[in-house]
Amino acid sequence: MGATLLAVPSRAAEIVFLPGTGNGHAGPSPLLLARAKAALAKHKSRIHNHDLLAIADFSKPSRDPRFYVVDLRNGHATPYLVAHGKGSDPSHSGWVQNFSNVHGSEATSAGSYLVGETYIGQYGESRRLIGLDAENDQAEARAIVIHPAWYVNQTMIHDQGKIGRSQGCFAFAKEDINVILERVAPGCLLYADKI
Repeated sequence: MGATLLAVPSRAAEIVFLPGTGNGHAGPSPLLLARAKAALAKHKSRIHNHDLLAIADFSKPSRDPRFYVVDLRNGHATPYLVAHGKGSDPSHSGWVQNFSNVHGSEATSAGSYLVGETYIGQYGESRRLIGLDAENDQAEARAIVIHPAWYVNQTMIHDQGKIGRSQGCFAFAKEDINVILERVAPGCLLYADKI
């Protein structure tokens, strides 16, 4: 599997996408990478870790690894599968149709998130998210978090051509959650959007 190179203007001369969950896919769009870096600069007083970005590229279908952990020190990024909310994809097409910040919408919200503390919830070890923008400032109140989910796996993709949907949370494969929680630690920026 060859690495995909993506030129970026700051800190790292290039981003090298390493194999993660699923098959090899190109990285996040250069536009989303630029938006995530701008968000990191905008929220720098709230973000403690300026060496790592987590980017959810919801321009891509749920069958593709579209959550990227980007290490800005060495330019490496690794993709993982991530679910979007039911309210963002009512017909369960596998594609995000819309974002929402509304209570009860079961939709994913776009924008910048501060990664918060770890806790043990109904899905096991999970991590809180704090919305930093107007379009996701209800994340805490809506209990939008990072958590493992049984419906995020290659078997679902093989059988249905897509993974399942969350209630707006960033849900990951059970076999990936430990590395996600280790790398996307409290104090990091998670940026979600689509082009």
